[in-house]
Amino acid sequence: PYTTLFRSCPWASRTLIGRALKGLDEAIPVSIVEPALGEQGWRFGDYPGSTRDMVNGATYMHKIYTRADPAYSGRVTVPVLWDKQTVTIVSNESADIIRMFNSAFDGVGAKPGDYYPQALRGEIDALNERIYGTVNNGVYKAGFATTQEAYEEAFRDVFGMLDLLEARLASGGPFLFGAPLTETDIRLFVTLVRFD
Repeated sequence: PYTTLFRSCPWASRTLIGRALKGLDEAIPVSIVEPALGEQGWRFGDYPGSTRDMVNGATYMHKIYTRADPAYSGRVTVPVLWDKQTVTIVSNESADIIRMFNSAFDGVGAKPGDYYPQALRGEIDALNERIYGTVNNGVYKAGFATTQEAYEEAFRDVFGMLDLLEARLASGGPFLFGAPLTETDIRLFVTLVRFD
């Protein structure tokens, strides 16, 4: 009953990985917006790799938001998990969507796999927060720094955390929490794969 609408960015990409790991490719089709914001925001369509909106027939993402709430006037972001039955946005937060994919579809054909195991949730949440502040968002802090000091601080945070993560993997890998692949690995991977 759902479709994800996204663009190619780390936060959107992790929802695709979660979707694939749980075998939800057929159950949750994807529509892809173009990678650059235009005058009317995110657009579906013509850019290589983008698609048409296969659910609502919208040309722009803002039409999806106002279909869910005609009075909506806030920020329009991606990814979005859309419920076709209730005709509304379920979530536009990638961290929430990846968690939904982890367990919400288990009773309706999702592949087995728990990437947010109960026993590790506190540790996963804590490490996710550190990685987000220093690596996932840290690369943007460095890239968009307006002063040399801000750049150097962000640079130190990114590479300091990468050093800590490398040591963690070397002493207890193959993943950040040892043997199980967790959402933390996915959240880190989507930034690292674009890092170069």
